[in-house]
Amino acid sequence: MKVGRVILLVVGVLMSMLGLALLTAAGFLGWAYAFQRDNGYFTTPTERYRTDTAALVSENIDLVVDENMPGGFGPDDLGRIMLRGTAADPGGEVFLGIGLQADVDDYLAGVAHTELDDLDFFPFRPGYRQIPGTGQLAPPGDQTFWSASASGPGTQELQWDFQDGNWTIVVMNPDGAPGVRADLAAGVNLPILGSLALWCLIGALVLLVIGVPLLVLGAVGLGKHLPPPAHAPPPAAAVVGPYPVTVRGDLDAPSRWLWLVKWLLAIPHFIVLFFLAIAHFVTTVIAGFAILFTGRYPRALFDFNVGVMRWWWRVSFYTYSALGTDRYPPFTLHRTDYPADFDVDYPERLSRGLVLVKWWLLAIPHYLILTVLVVGGSTWVASGDLEGPAVNYSWSLLGILVLVAAIALLFTGRYPRGLFDLVVGINRWAFRVWAYAALMRDEYPPFRLDQGPRDHAAPEPEHPVTS
Repeated sequence: MKVGRVILLVVGVLMSMLGLALLTAAGFLGWAYAFQRDNGYFTTPTERYRTDTAALVSENIDLVVDENMPGGFGPDDLGRIMLRGTAADPGGEVFLGIGLQADVDDYLAGVAHTELDDLDFFPFRPGYRQIPGTGQLAPPGDQTFWSASASGPGTQELQWDFQDGNWTIVVMNPDGAPGVRADLAAGVNLPILGSLALWCLIGALVLLVIGVPLLVLGAVGLGKHLPPPAHAPPPAAAVVGPYPVTVRGDLDAPSRWLWLVKWLLAIPHFIVLFFLAIAHFVTTVIAGFAILFTGRYPRALFDFNVGVMRWWWRVSFYTYSALGTDRYPPFTLHRTDYPADFDVDYPERLSRGLVLVKWWLLAIPHYLILTVLVVGGSTWVASGDLEGPAVNYSWSLLGILVLVAAIALLFTGRYPRGLFDLVVGINRWAFRVWAYAALMRDEYPPFRLDQGPRDHAAPEPEHPVTS
């Protein structure tokens, strides 16, 4: 590979990834801003809080707000918080207040109160820290240090704009008596979300406008120098032959034990494939638009994407999709003498209409089957402690078959041939569907397991019986 083209590809992938991340963030922030504009606040569920002491206080809220923020922003633009509370006892009253931590500490000094320090909502489980004391409190409404407060019967609501300093929220009975029972919900309003969404969108567009062309230039440069396919596509009038996606995997005497560490040995390939997979996705999207308007898959992009899939198959064959060889996969998109190889016949023309539906709608039956064969299902098993974490066991037919092959290699030194043929057949089905979903061919993938290391010819079409 040419170093310059590789650098273009890597830089393009990194910029495109960051651009997509910022685009996702812009979408989320835009949704949050619209939701906030319609609803006022993001709020927590209303839950019951209780303490036998005279006050329930929050942990310290430490805010550092620059009064001279750039861009015309002030402290009021950062947002505000809301606390809504209702006395749990019918006809009761509640006091809500927020003040500087030093003033609240002086007010509560020597008085038993409770600090809320560990709050979980799913499920709801508040954590309380009891602070002992013997004194009695004067009514909180008589104090003058509150930055904002609300008191009375029914539902009370406190709203407070962010301010610089260390702050504490306090929930009490209006007369200062011990025994606080209240249903509380908190909310936050962040006007800055709209500006953040706009800046993320601008950053995303800049990165994508620069990164995507760099990625494509790198992919085109790498794809142009790949050799032509091993066999040309058959003419339209030819009899039915092999499916135009070729997956080869020759069993190559894997050892008893190397499979135990292949996950470690293949890490460099996994890193490279991470970048190549992103490039493959972007170039496939671009190729889709090219097919839609011209009916042709750009040849350089086609060869690049075939090379990516070839690299992926070699690493899969070496690791835990087949365990078919101990030869380390080469770092190249080109065809080599490696025991595993992949190729797709280049189509001179492709359907413009199919490009809109074949990768999702038409391929759904294959996706359902491959979910069982390759992806597998998940089983969640809870621990004995209901509050402990659950364990996820994932399984698939291919995974089970490769595990059986690994155990056979470990104890006998042999890979059962029939098992190997089935493993390669499942992989062949998956790669045919991948090529179809990646818009490389219009021929629908066959519903069959062509087992063994080499592709087989498709069966001749049956002729209808005529009377």
